[in-house]
Amino acid sequence: MKITNETKVGFLAATSIALFIIGYNFLKGNDIFSNENEFYVNYEQVEGLAQSKPVLINGYQIGKVSELVLQPNGHILVTIKINPKYAIPKNSIARLASTDLLGNKAIIIDLGNSKILAKDGDNLTPQTQQNLLDKVKPVQQKAEMVLARLDTVLASVNKILNPNFQKNVDKSFTSIAKTLENLEQTTKKVDGIVGTEASRIDNILANAESISGNFKNYNTQITGILNNLHKVTDDVAKANFKQTINNANQAMASLQQAMDKVNTGKGSIGLLLNDDKLYTNLNNASKNLDVLMVDIKANPKRYVSFSVFGGKKK
Repeated sequence: MKITNETKVGFLAATSIALFIIGYNFLKGNDIFSNENEFYVNYEQVEGLAQSKPVLINGYQIGKVSELVLQPNGHILVTIKINPKYAIPKNSIARLASTDLLGNKAIIIDLGNSKILAKDGDNLTPQTQQNLLDKVKPVQQKAEMVLARLDTVLASVNKILNPNFQKNVDKSFTSIAKTLENLEQTTKKVDGIVGTEASRIDNILANAESISGNFKNYNTQITGILNNLHKVTDDVAKANFKQTINNANQAMASLQQAMDKVNTGKGSIGLLLNDDKLYTNLNNASKNLDVLMVDIKANPKRYVSFSVFGGKKK
């Protein structure tokens, strides 16, 4: 039987497609010729995890990551395939951990103690382990702080070793030495003065002690004198205040008597304020004076007459 070219081309095309599908699934971690158990793990974040990443137990690979699917709540559902010859207890934990410093991740199965085994399609309990870089970061921060402090110390040492600073330090030590020398001379002078005037100082201290002894002996008498002085000042203050109040009361009484006389019409001020006749007379006198002034302005000759040559008065 002769095989046609079209059949050969079709067979090669089908074989190529099959090999492509098998290779693609193999790269994804799916082995289409093996009957593996699928388990699901729901993680909040899977940074560094990808398809075909290994699934390990105590560092031994028992499967691969098959698929990662983003859920509506933001979590990632990871599908893992494990060889069915490996028994996985139902309470086992699928721990997402780093495998190197580059951030690559793998799923490590921490086997539980349950006698019930997980079946194909079951969900495993997720757990996320801290990255190695996250663990190193605190140490890195501390190292950076130590290096910064070391840099500061080295800068300070560099300033100290500066020639100008050394000269200033030498000058400072010289000044301190001179100051101590002057202080020593001053103390010597003070010691000399104290030695010379020691007898006078003793006399002064003796007199001060005698005075304080006298104050102590006459303390009772001094206290009595001060109490008497305090009593006298209090009596004087009370007496002056009482006298002032009495004088004020007398003045108010006199003023009240005067006001009573004025209100009753006694005395000149009382008559002036209360007598209507006096007011009428004063008013009439004012009117007459006004009439007189008007008549003087109108007929001055009636009241004043004079002659340059001494004529006869009319």
